[in-house]
Amino acid sequence: MTQSYVIIGDGIAGSSAAETLREEEPDADITVVTDEGEALYNRILIKEFAKGKLPEAPISIHDPSWYDERDIDLKLNTLVTDVDPDGHTIETHEGEVLSWDKLLVSVGGTPTQLPVDNSDAEGVHHFWTFQDARKIRSHMEEADSSVVVGAGLLGIDLAAITAAQGVEGKYLMRGNCWWRYALSPEGGEIIHDALRERNVEPVFESGVDHFEVDDDGKVTTAVDPNGDEYDADFVGIAIGLDFNTEILQGTDIECDDGIIVDEYMRTNHEDVFAAGDITQFHDVILGERAQNGAWGSAKEQGTIAAKNMVDYESEEFRWVSSYSITHFDFPFLSFGHPTLGDDEAEIKHSDTEWRRLAFKDGKIVGGVLIGDLSPQSKYKKLMREERVVADQKDVLMQEQFDIEDLDLEEEAPAE
Repeated sequence: MTQSYVIIGDGIAGSSAAETLREEEPDADITVVTDEGEALYNRILIKEFAKGKLPEAPISIHDPSWYDERDIDLKLNTLVTDVDPDGHTIETHEGEVLSWDKLLVSVGGTPTQLPVDNSDAEGVHHFWTFQDARKIRSHMEEADSSVVVGAGLLGIDLAAITAAQGVEGKYLMRGNCWWRYALSPEGGEIIHDALRERNVEPVFESGVDHFEVDDDGKVTTAVDPNGDEYDADFVGIAIGLDFNTEILQGTDIECDDGIIVDEYMRTNHEDVFAAGDITQFHDVILGERAQNGAWGSAKEQGTIAAKNMVDYESEEFRWVSSYSITHFDFPFLSFGHPTLGDDEAEIKHSDTEWRRLAFKDGKIVGGVLIGDLSPQSKYKKLMREERVVADQKDVLMQEQFDIEDLDLEEEAPAE
């Protein structure tokens, strides 16, 4: 009997799942439904497009012919309005009902709105989709001043975009350091100095109380809770994602801040799976539930979900993700879960070289590297092998770290 698969979402998780399903099930019916108006594109590269460094062409990964060649039915500009797990159907905004044997939900999230006056004014931008990048790039051509809000990985993309476009600005952060949950002030200062060199000034212990607009409704000023005012005819906001779990509202699919899945990417319904940054998955390395929005993680989740949709428990999700930043003259990389753990170690080797490791129960669970990225593969190996190494921090922090310098048990735990 021919199996029918429906995938909601055509990001890297959904697209990877569709490709894997076709490889595993040559005769299956596969449908991909997305509310976006274009097929899969590279979310990593849209920041370079927004900077003005890339044209549109390299951003696209798949065009509609890619799906046609694989006999995958792609439905663009299609919003799913109802999911019926027990009836094995979904319904679209046009009233079309699609039946499925197995369903994958990979719908990601929507940028969190800043709950202050005039946050929806003309000139206030979020940065998540290719269309967002197009609007930002266009606006940057006429902007003279900018304010960026949100001291995380997307926020610094926005700050770097304003710098690349030659627009001076302020970068407002609630704490005393960029990405303060993963970096100490010492590590953060390397990032702060690089921003200042590009005419983006970090403003700490700040935020936005409200925006002021002109008579045409265009943003002109950001006012922080201290009453300080910052000129801004461009505003970028990146304060997090609201995951699109409302698509499952009214069902018995278990959700929290995301869709809860096991290590095989299956929900509490045996025929419903999820993948991508919307998932709260059982991290077999960390030993607890986790969430990760990195591109590589989402791609792998889509692949693993598809394999288990075909043959449940055939392969578990076991992945050490990483996220790199290429905005500066030095490289930056985070891996694993650098904001989690019960212990840490860090060291600064030079003005542009710093590293930090996070540990849980003596094992590495994540880290951040600035400058020299060469230790990452060694740290990841120790993570995958679940080695207890927190008692050897002095060795781990050596500038020329080598695993052979560690005192390890002869046999690694089974992966």
